[in-house]
Amino acid sequence: MSGGLRFGYGTNGFSNHRLDDALAVIAGLGYTGVALTLDHHHLDPFDAQLHRHVRAVANRLAGLGLGVVIETGARFLLDPWRKHAPTLLDDEPDLRLEFLRRAVRIGADLGAEAVSFWAGVKPAALPPEVAWRRLVTGCAEVLAAAEGAEMMLGFEPEPGMLVESIDDWERLRADLGAPVRFGLTLDIGHCQCLEPIPVADCVRRVAGQLVNVQIDDMRRGVHEHLEFGTGEIDFPAVLRALTESDYGGLVAVELPRHSHAAPSVARDSLAFLRAAEQRSLDRFQEVP
Repeated sequence: MSGGLRFGYGTNGFSNHRLDDALAVIAGLGYTGVALTLDHHHLDPFDAQLHRHVRAVANRLAGLGLGVVIETGARFLLDPWRKHAPTLLDDEPDLRLEFLRRAVRIGADLGAEAVSFWAGVKPAALPPEVAWRRLVTGCAEVLAAAEGAEMMLGFEPEPGMLVESIDDWERLRADLGAPVRFGLTLDIGHCQCLEPIPVADCVRRVAGQLVNVQIDDMRRGVHEHLEFGTGEIDFPAVLRALTESDYGGLVAVELPRHSHAAPSVARDSLAFLRAAEQRSLDRFQEVP
């Protein structure tokens, strides 16, 4: 069993901060990593001065001692009218594909541990088999970029999307030929929301393919990211499962609707997780 878990915080929970300030606060609170959502105000992947900005962020991350994963869930970066559009499932997914290829290059330049992405919601009129073919084709293109950049991908099952469960992710990975660089981003809250087994068992089930972890509280059947202690998750059990699995990646807090109180929420979140981790270790030591 390895040492302590590496807790990070998502910049989508600091949307009212400049990126440089958000990184400083996250590091100042004691986090060791950041889940960086590329967005119009946080390292815009379509900015004309992108290379200069990437170098500056790389230097800032290094100076603060922060590890990084790249997240691609910006809501209105690609289309100011439609949330998350276009996706890999749309008739014209080229802009999404270009965004994801840029995310891979940015991740490589920043020394990121993974680039995370998801399927998108199936358009109502699109036959399921057509949507699935589009997803496999799009993922294969992203995977080609990732392999060229030697970057790990973390595909995230998301409630309500075409791939919403671990079973769905396993099917997608199999259809892609089980590539080494196609790993899993696991949101702990999503497991509580819809997986049929306990959250800790979800972690154990996918431990060998886990490259990125998002953590938040949640209730069964309700896709709402909650502050820790206000949902239903047994966090000592989850953190113990991660520790026993020798997971070495980031465990990043995912509270995208809490930017209005980001510093205090981030402070309380880290205190909660550290306490839960200690309780998980105490439980482990009590087992004969």
